[in-house]
Amino acid sequence: MHRYDLISCHDCGVLHRRRPVRPREKARCVRCRSVLYRGIHSDASRMAAITLGAVFTFLIAQFFPIVELEVGGYSSSATLLGAIHVLWTEQMQLVAVVVFLFTMLLPAVELGALLYVTLSLRAGHRPPGFDHLLRAVGMARRWGMTEVLMIGILITIVKMTSLAEVVVQPGLFAFGALTLMLAVVVSFDPKILWNLGEHLPGPRRPAQQVVHDDKAQLLACHSCGLVEPAHHRHCARCGTRLHRRHPDSVGRTWAFLLAAAILYIPANLLPVMYTHSLFGKEDDTIISGVVYFWTSGSPALAAIIFVASIVVPVLKLASLALLAWTAQRRSRWRPLQRTMLYRIVEFVGRWSMLDIFVITLTVALVRFQSLAVITAGPGALAFCAVVVLTMIASMQFDPRLIWDPVENRGEKHV
Repeated sequence: MHRYDLISCHDCGVLHRRRPVRPREKARCVRCRSVLYRGIHSDASRMAAITLGAVFTFLIAQFFPIVELEVGGYSSSATLLGAIHVLWTEQMQLVAVVVFLFTMLLPAVELGALLYVTLSLRAGHRPPGFDHLLRAVGMARRWGMTEVLMIGILITIVKMTSLAEVVVQPGLFAFGALTLMLAVVVSFDPKILWNLGEHLPGPRRPAQQVVHDDKAQLLACHSCGLVEPAHHRHCARCGTRLHRRHPDSVGRTWAFLLAAAILYIPANLLPVMYTHSLFGKEDDTIISGVVYFWTSGSPALAAIIFVASIVVPVLKLASLALLAWTAQRRSRWRPLQRTMLYRIVEFVGRWSMLDIFVITLTVALVRFQSLAVITAGPGALAFCAVVVLTMIASMQFDPRLIWDPVENRGEKHV
């Protein structure tokens, strides 16, 4: 059997033989029901065209104003870069850096690398740095948050309608289009692109044939998915270091989880925004923001912010603590349900950044000199740290630890 015919489940480690699936179909793990891969149109020309369109839309979204406010003869508009600059000048450098990474730099890395790779594949060759570029795509995709930003923009617009006249700008429509286009781009799995490039001329690592029958001595690369003999220290295709399990997974998960739990207290108690107006100074916490939307006739937005900023962080902390504790005790309790819980935590983790994006745009828009000015507060910094730390904690946790104590002698796993 060729090594490209094998695929390991990311969540439980069971080995499967890769089989073709039609577009829009999914191949699932036989044990934990995790999606192994999806069927897509593996046409490099189509991928390059869609990615190129997303790149142009991304540029429009970043450099054109998103929305403009008009009140009392004053007007104020904001681009995403301008909003980040306002945060930086108000001594919120850490929050500004995080917003810049999640909404500008990492999506740009993903789109730029994909465009370069797909254009090269369309031309019939592997480009230099092919493996490193696809690894960068996988990393950037886990942290890019364009869809969360889009929801944050809409919430900000609704919030601003009670303060001033809102005029939408081209950047808003560009972000809406970009969100839809990225939903298609995400289907371009780097592992599929690796397979497309295997038979094309270009620089590559030495290929080897795997005909080993003892699957207990095989390891799967978490970057490109290639199954390798256990005595290999690095993946022969992409160069990633191979591990049977993430080193010290549970200990690192506990460390980041504890730090996030400590910071969650000031994140909810300290103000996330200060409003300076003709009527004085007002402090806003996350809870007061939920109350504002509820009392102003927007219960749906109040519910969204409440769930994303309060319920989701608490559930993430509790869920990760449960996963780490049961893995540390090598518990056999409900492994399938715990694996599903892990997938939910990974999926919803980024949505807690919603409140930070609303704060970023609000601070940039409400700059009406002596009439009203809104600045970010220390609670925003603490809450931003909580979101990042919980996301890192979920990435450090190795879900295969859930299945290690389970006795399944008839199954093949790595």
